[in-house]
Amino acid sequence: MPEKIKKLHLGCGTVIKQGWINHDLVPLPGVDVVHDLRVFPWPFENGQFDEVYMKDVLEHLPDTLRTMEELYRITTPGAKVVVTVPYWNSATALGDPTHVRLFNEHTFYFFDPDAWQCKERPYYSHARFHIDRLAVGFTPLETILGATRLSKDFVVFNPVAKRILLVLSNFFCNVVSSLELHFRRAV
Repeated sequence: MPEKIKKLHLGCGTVIKQGWINHDLVPLPGVDVVHDLRVFPWPFENGQFDEVYMKDVLEHLPDTLRTMEELYRITTPGAKVVVTVPYWNSATALGDPTHVRLFNEHTFYFFDPDAWQCKERPYYSHARFHIDRLAVGFTPLETILGATRLSKDFVVFNPVAKRILLVLSNFFCNVVSSLELHFRRAV
């Protein structure tokens, strides 16, 4: 009997991951599950996934708390969840008319049980994810060249470089283009 697929790619679009359940809002080629993530509950079982990948999806969903709670519901304890979102003051975040939510480096600490934000306001949500890694996306040529193949996105995990970019982004738009978070679902 084949092993059950335990990996979910939410909002896959045309990027189909082999060995994963690929989900999207529209029935594109390779999409396994078609569902509107604004409709709860999602069509997945409790604790079904050990890994979830969600790139450029969360900013399209109006209810971040409920979405994080659904991610919590469908994942197993210790599951890996990778979420990428545009940074709040980037051209990417502000330029897409379908974006309904903005994010910064502090947003997801409200779900991390080790962070003071979550400890101070545990009633916001029951979803708990440890932030194992947070990276910033840096696209130095995007504002000069526009969104072209030459405007490559660099992901920065180095704590010093990341801090410099985040400080600069508070004074200048388009310094940081995105955030990439690696979560581990809490028990």
